[in-house]
Amino acid sequence: MPLALLALAIGAFGIGTTEFVIMGLLPEVASDFGVTIPTAGLLVTGYAIGVVVGAPLMTVLGTRISRKRMLMLLMVLFTVGNLFSALAPNFGAMLVGRIVASLAHGAFFGIGSVVAAELVAPEKKAGAIATMFTGLTVANIVGVPLGTFVGQSVGWRATFAVVAALGVVGLLGIAKLVPDLPRPEGAHLRRELAAFRNVQVVLAMAMTVLGFGGVFAAITYIAPMMTDVAGFSAGAVPWLLVLLGVGMFLGNLLGGRFADRRLMPMLFTTLGGLALALALFTVTAHNEITAAVTLLVIGALGFATVPPLQKRVLDQAHGAPTLASAVNIGAFNLGNALAAWLGGAVISAGFGATAPNWVGAALAGSALLLAFLSAGLERREAATPAAVPAPALNH
Repeated sequence: MPLALLALAIGAFGIGTTEFVIMGLLPEVASDFGVTIPTAGLLVTGYAIGVVVGAPLMTVLGTRISRKRMLMLLMVLFTVGNLFSALAPNFGAMLVGRIVASLAHGAFFGIGSVVAAELVAPEKKAGAIATMFTGLTVANIVGVPLGTFVGQSVGWRATFAVVAALGVVGLLGIAKLVPDLPRPEGAHLRRELAAFRNVQVVLAMAMTVLGFGGVFAAITYIAPMMTDVAGFSAGAVPWLLVLLGVGMFLGNLLGGRFADRRLMPMLFTTLGGLALALALFTVTAHNEITAAVTLLVIGALGFATVPPLQKRVLDQAHGAPTLASAVNIGAFNLGNALAAWLGGAVISAGFGATAPNWVGAALAGSALLLAFLSAGLERREAATPAAVPAPALNH
């Protein structure tokens, strides 16, 4: 494994920690600022929207500098945003800090995915992308539970201060280990934008929005669901997040491994299984053991979709992958924002703490339908004979 992939994984670890740790700290943050749980959920939605906006914006701004330098600048932005959150005097200020940190997220994973794929042989691209995303999944095993524990024990501000320190570590790792790869010949914004004319690129991004959004519908409100419905104590939430992280870690590795072999069948399996697991979670959430097992399965199936979805975009946007890759990371977070908002809406409407699971099942099921549509269009295109030029007339 190239050491550069380790550096990218370190940066992903810090970003993954700040993205997911807020879910375990929603009750503490809501209590400290005197807001409701659905209102505190805006910290998830706001972060996700920031990723959606920041992914193309930061990528376009970085087109004139090397990818390594841009990755370093993104880690600086990430660090500043988390430090601002740690010092926020009110809820609005914390939301601003979350959005500032989120602006680095999409471009980091988008540019990082392209760099990771360029460092290995073509048949190992999905595996290399999965290796970078391992930092994100390990964050859910170590960073998020530890951050939740620190937040519950010392205060949530300490958690975000630690996350800011992780940003500094990620910056140093990139500076030391990532090679300064030359910008590809002929790379320019117009060519990158042309990739979005490909209907398969658009379909892949739509699958990303709906598929991974289904996961976030459930896990955004995992703390109140596990304590109020399943009957766990607040102290058990960090360990449940460890379990979720283990599922994500395993799913990410399996997704990367099998996506290099049979990408679309992998998506059919994971999206279908995810829709079923989320639907069952409305029932299994009422028992501690079944809730914990289902949480593990949702984490595994959810993250098993990440490498194949990211590789699908890179394959379809061949020749101009950087912006499309970054925007697809934004698509993950657009799904997160949509799901977090819908999940909060059904809770506020009085449908109960498990209602977000039905939202998630519907989103994942919709993504599965798009996957079948995409595969059908691809088969139709492959079966269509190429146009044969008419023979020249002899005069």
